Amino acid sequence: MQQKRNIQIIEWEDLDKRKFYSFGVFMTMTIRATVYPATLIRTRLQVQRGKSLYSGTFDAFFKILRTEGVRGLYRGFMVNTFTLISGQAYITTYELVRKYVAQYSENNTVKSLVAGGSASLVAQSITVPIDVVSQQLMMQGQGEHLARFRLNSKTDSGKPKRVFGQTRNIMSQIFAADGFRGFYRGYVASLLTYIPNSAVWWPFYHFYAEKLSNLAPSDCPHLILQAMAGPLAAATASTVTNPMDVVRARVQVEGRSSVIETFRQLIKGEGFWGLTKGLSARIISSTPTAIVMVVGYETLKKLSLRPELVDSRHW
Repeated sequence: MQQKRNIQIIEWEDLDKRKFYSFGVFMTMTIRATVYPATLIRTRLQVQRGKSLYSGTFDAFFKILRTEGVRGLYRGFMVNTFTLISGQAYITTYELVRKYVAQYSENNTVKSLVAGGSASLVAQSITVPIDVVSQQLMMQGQGEHLARFRLNSKTDSGKPKRVFGQTRNIMSQIFAADGFRGFYRGYVASLLTYIPNSAVWWPFYHFYAEKLSNLAPSDCPHLILQAMAGPLAAATASTVTNPMDVVRARVQVEGRSSVIETFRQLIKGEGFWGLTKGLSARIISSTPTAIVMVVGYETLKKLSLRPELVDSRHW
C-alpha cells in the first residue's frame, strides 16, 4: 500500500494535451534562453586543461563578457533551439512511461526512476547531434584553440552574415572529417551522463518536495515547496553524474572515440579533482534551471488540467 502523499502529482491522464503542448514549447524556450550562458561556461571549463584559460566560473563569465560581449555567452544558441524537439519528446516519454509503470507498481520512486531514465534515452538520441554542433560553436572565440574545428573566416569575408551560416560551416567540417557518425560522437558518454542524471533527479525531486511538505505549515503553497525541492534534486544529481559529464564534453569537443581512454587520461593528467571540473558551474546553472523548470512545469500541468478536475485539487 503506497503511503498517502501530501503533494498530489498530476498524472498524464489528468491533462488536456492541447494546452499542455502549446504552453510547453514556450516554457522550454524560456528555460533554455535563461540558462544557456552557464551551459557555455561549463563546457569551456570542462574542456580546458587545468586552469589554462579560466580560473573558475565567475572568472570565465567576466572574461567572456569583456572580450566577446554578450553575444559570446550565446554562441551556438540558435542551433541549440532545435532541442525544443527533444524537450517535448522528453516530457511526453516521461509522462507516458510513468503511466505504463503505474500498471505494475504504485511506488512513486520506481515510476520516477524508470520514467526519468527512459525519457533521457529518447531525448539524448535527438539532442546529441545538436550538442555536438553547438558545443563546437561554444568553444569559438577565446576557447577556439581547444576545439577540434574552427570557423573558416574566409567564407564570411566580404559577404553578409547569414542565419545559421556559422552552424553550416561547423557541420560541413564535422561531416567531412567523420561522416554522419561524427554527429553522434559522445553518444554513449551522453547516455551514461544524462540517463542516470534524469533517473536520479525525479525521485529526489519528489522525495525532497514531500519531506519539505512535512516540515512546512499546512497552508504553505505547494509550488513554493516544489521550487525548493527542484534545486536540491538538481544539486544531488549533478554531483553524482559530473564525472561522466566531464568525459562527455571532452569526447564531443576534442573528437575522441573512447570513453574509457578519455576517463583514464583525465585521471592521469589531472587526478580525481579533474572529475569535479565544471561542477560549480553546473550547480549554479542547474539551480535557476531547476527553479524555472519546476515552477514552469508544475504551473504548466495545473494550467493544462482537464476542466472537470480543477476544483478537486488543492495546491
